Amino acid sequence: MKMTLSQVALAVNGELVGQDLSFNGISTDTRTVQNGMLFIPIEGENFDGHNFISEAVKKGAVAVISHRDEVYDVPFVRVSDTRKALGMLALFHRKSLDVKVVGITGSTGKTTTKDIIANVLSQKYKTLKTEGNFNNDIGVPLTLFRLNEDDECAVIEMGMNHFNEISNLTEMALPDVSVITNVGVSHIENLGSREGILKAKCEIFQSNPSQVKILNGDDDMLITVKEKYDNIQYFSLKNKDCAAYADNIKRNSIISIDCDIHTKNNDFSVTVPVPGEHMVSNALAATLVAEQFGLNSEQIKRGIETFKPTKMRMDIINTEKYTIINDVYNANPASVTAALDVLKNADTEKCAILGDMLELGDYSAKMHADMGVLAVKYGIEKIVFIGELSKYGFDAAQKTGLENVFYFKDKQAFFQQAGSILKQGTTILLKASRGMHFEEITEFLKQE
Repeated sequence: MKMTLSQVALAVNGELVGQDLSFNGISTDTRTVQNGMLFIPIEGENFDGHNFISEAVKKGAVAVISHRDEVYDVPFVRVSDTRKALGMLALFHRKSLDVKVVGITGSTGKTTTKDIIANVLSQKYKTLKTEGNFNNDIGVPLTLFRLNEDDECAVIEMGMNHFNEISNLTEMALPDVSVITNVGVSHIENLGSREGILKAKCEIFQSNPSQVKILNGDDDMLITVKEKYDNIQYFSLKNKDCAAYADNIKRNSIISIDCDIHTKNNDFSVTVPVPGEHMVSNALAATLVAEQFGLNSEQIKRGIETFKPTKMRMDIINTEKYTIINDVYNANPASVTAALDVLKNADTEKCAILGDMLELGDYSAKMHADMGVLAVKYGIEKIVFIGELSKYGFDAAQKTGLENVFYFKDKQAFFQQAGSILKQGTTILLKASRGMHFEEITEFLKQE
């Protein structure tokens, strides 16, 4: 990107102090500062980037934005709030480019849906997508800043755990098409109810009420908004009256899943290269988005069949001893259910290693217990529970009479007993909230 400080000052309602000059990139982190960049320090709960301005300048930053009443060794733009300025500047940059934006949110499946949509669109257009977990009020602007004049589409993931966060992000990204994967119970501790979560997710429509809205027609909450908003297209695994639906669904163990996809304009057969019926839903969402941008069935099929999910999401790892379903990026009841649904189709002995699901508030005990019962219902032969909250799941599973149910307070305790629990040839699901750091178990099992 190329921009001048005078343009920045205009975009963020700031005051330019010093020479007007151009810069070639933006950083909010001294670890990523390169020569010629603009540094924007962010004030957080545990740190203040303003304290690292001198370090950023030493590393090559040619200018800064600041809300402190200080003078610096390089030109700077003084603002009232650097965090707000970051978003305002991202909006300015986004509006300067002729690019179509797809916004994605939902309680589960955002990242995988983002990946598959981006891969499908890339069959026809130069497409940028959110990388990693850059889906908040810092990550979204930094993703938008990566856009350049060659980009034709952008697929932007939007996360949240409080009201008004999605509205803030959508005002930066201005999506032409928005996708909501589902309304679950993630962050219900902060949002109070699923109705509250639905309201927060629908903030994605706020910046452009006339945009095309692609929603999961199998979600009991999303189906209730069909009279409230215009230009809705639903996708479904069950309802053939929806804009896109799938049938003839066939699982290929834990490797992939086949289906036929039908829309008003297209009918085609496809193999989704990641297991689980939820992946068919993601493919349906991608199909509807692609049709909005004029892709044909061959392009859509190729995009679905060649996509690869982001690391730690339904990643199948084959070791000399085990087959590992590495799905440790995050967890809530909906995503755990989907992961167990994949595990139950394994051709070997099945073991689920489940950890705490966080941010469930007063619902936590019941939801952990429900997951314990569900794992037994799905025919999982061995279930390992790890973490304080997972004790509820262990107690519920144990009450069903299943013998091979184990509980450990932490990962270290499990490591000491793992060899006596897990048999060679077992297919193992790893699933827990991000804060449980279950990737450490993945690495442990890979070394076994």
